[in-house]
Amino acid sequence: MQLKKQLLIFAVLLLAAPARLLAQDNQFSGWAAIFHSQKLSDHWGYSFDGQLRSHDEVSYLKHILLRPSANYYFAKNKVGALGYAYIATYGRTAGNETTFRPEHRIWQQYTYTHKLTKHIQLAHRLRLEQRFLGNTADNKNDRYFAQRFRYFARAVIPMKPDSDVFTKGTFLALQNEAFVNVQNKNKVNKHFFDQNRAYVAVGYRFSKSFDAEAGYLNQYIKQADAYVINHVAQVAFYTRF
Repeated sequence: MQLKKQLLIFAVLLLAAPARLLAQDNQFSGWAAIFHSQKLSDHWGYSFDGQLRSHDEVSYLKHILLRPSANYYFAKNKVGALGYAYIATYGRTAGNETTFRPEHRIWQQYTYTHKLTKHIQLAHRLRLEQRFLGNTADNKNDRYFAQRFRYFARAVIPMKPDSDVFTKGTFLALQNEAFVNVQNKNKVNKHFFDQNRAYVAVGYRFSKSFDAEAGYLNQYIKQADAYVINHVAQVAFYTRF
C-alpha cells in the first residue's frame, strides 16, 4: 500500500509541474482510443489501435489515427513489433475553412514488461518512427520526412488484488511517454525535445481479455518559440486475445 501511495503522489506531481511552471498556452480536448493485441502462435501476433482526438475545447475532430503492427514474441514479457500508422489531421483557417494534412509512419518498437511488486507490473516501450508528412494544402509543397524516438512506461496497479495474476477488478493506471526528434528537427519544431504525455486513469478489468479506463492526460508540446499544455480527458479500451 505504501508503494501505491508513493506512485499516486508521483503522478500528481508529474501532471501538475509542467502546467504550473512552463505553460504558455492551455488547451482542452478529448481523446478516445481502442487498443487490441492478439497472439497467433507462440512467437507471432499482431496489434492495432485506433484513436480519435478533438481540437481545443472539443470544437471539432482534429486527428484520426490508425496503427496496425506485426508482433514477434521473444518471450512472454519481451515483444518486438514492426508497424505502420496513418494520421489524418484536420484544421480550420481564419475564414473557418477546413484544412487537411495526411501523415504516414513506419515504426519499430520493443516492449519489456516486469513486476515491480507481487501485484504491480511495469511496461517499458521503445519506439522509433519514420514520419512522412504530406502537404498542408493542394497548392503547397511543404511535405517533409522526420524521425522521432519515443519512450513509454506504464504501470497498472490493482486496487484490491486477490491473486498473483490480476484478472478482474478496479485498477489505477499511471503512464508517461517522452518524444524526441532524432532527424530533421528543424522541420518539426527546431528542438530535440518534441513533447511529453503524462497520464493517470481509473479503470476496470472485466476479464483477462478486456479493460476499460478513463483518465486525465497532460500533453506538454514544445513548439519552435512557445509551449502548449493540452489538458486531455481520455477514455480507452483494451482487448487481448
